[in-house]
Amino acid sequence: MGVSEPDEEGRDRHRERGRDRNPDRADGVTESDERAVRLPEELRALGRSLDRPGTDGDETMVERVLQQILAEGVPAPVAEPPGPGERLRAVRRWARLRLRVLTAALCGLLTALVLTPPVRAAVADWFHFGGVEVRYDPSATPSPGAAVPGCPDPVSLAEAGRRAGFAPLVPGALGTPDAVSVTRAPKDRFVITLCWDERGRTVRIDEYAALLAPGYAKSVAGRQELEWIELSGGTYDYALWFPEPHLLRFWMTPEDGSLFTRSERTAGPTLLWVHNDEFTLRLEGVESKTRAREIAESLE
Repeated sequence: MGVSEPDEEGRDRHRERGRDRNPDRADGVTESDERAVRLPEELRALGRSLDRPGTDGDETMVERVLQQILAEGVPAPVAEPPGPGERLRAVRRWARLRLRVLTAALCGLLTALVLTPPVRAAVADWFHFGGVEVRYDPSATPSPGAAVPGCPDPVSLAEAGRRAGFAPLVPGALGTPDAVSVTRAPKDRFVITLCWDERGRTVRIDEYAALLAPGYAKSVAGRQELEWIELSGGTYDYALWFPEPHLLRFWMTPEDGSLFTRSERTAGPTLLWVHNDEFTLRLEGVESKTRAREIAESLE
């Protein structure tokens, strides 16, 4: 079947509809450009609505991130540009920052979900961070003073990498681990565990593919306040700090791998982070947030 060309009257009607949807502007600024200019103020309003009651200072997280972006020397649109061309270029430069600002806003939203009980209860009682599900559970009753488990059935670093399919990540701040083990998880996934003995106490790091959650879940009691930490040292990853004991649920399997069973134990202060968008790591056995951060940042 052929397609006939529209007559002149039809083309006129088509052009008229196009003008109705996208009216011409003398300065060349489109409606989408104007929305980009309004975005910062809308994010500030969102941040104020999500801020915790009683927080010191009038600035929201979004406002602080915006100030940091501007402090880096990135050009922002001015209120009264000299001409249409310069105004359009400034608007488009600002539009390129939308992804960074939206990312910061989402981080603020996740913080509110974890730290603000009314918002958390109204929106969601859980979220995923890397390969771990973090769940708010007011009935969670972790046992105080629980010891960090060591590495069962130790193997060499090379053997651990061969079994798991990826090379173990060893933080420079801890050095060569005293023991290494590999645990098989459901769906042919593997977790590498590194252990260090520090004055009779175990420091432990679990490592696995970031997007292949092996079944870890953390249940956080209502009084615990989690903290987002931005790591430096060349990685620029984000970490989540659990300052208090919490429940850790995970899968266990016998040596022959014939049956998986759900297990639960109390975990002490823990740092959870995603490294280079590839691996999820959880550090346990370090009670100092400062030292836990140093260990994470020493990972190359």
